[in-house]
Amino acid sequence: MTTLFQKLGGKEAVNAAVDIFYNKVLADDRVKGFFTGVDMKQQIAKQKMFLTYAFGGMPNYSGKSMREAHKHLKLNDEHFNIIVQHLGNTLNELKVPADLIKEVAAIAESVRNDVLNK
Repeated sequence: MTTLFQKLGGKEAVNAAVDIFYNKVLADDRVKGFFTGVDMKQQIAKQKMFLTYAFGGMPNYSGKSMREAHKHLKLNDEHFNIIVQHLGNTLNELKVPADLIKEVAAIAESVRNDVLNK
């Protein structure tokens, strides 16, 4: 069975998407403050590893859980929606087919409550 990771283009595609995504996020005044003082090189590496796992590119993820990683932030649904929108826009920019973008959005949506500590 072909994984979403493979359908998206594998490691190179995920790495490119994460780099573009963070450029968008860090340019957005509504959410960039959450990354003040964050080692972005490390953050980007963690995100690449997490998405590789979430999209089926590796069997295990050794990082913090979504709840643990975000519990210190005061995020709300609006913040989450902005981040998902930047992810979708990034994938559109990379010419990812709409059905795959929907799969990615569904994965993002599946962690909403953990990210928001609900």
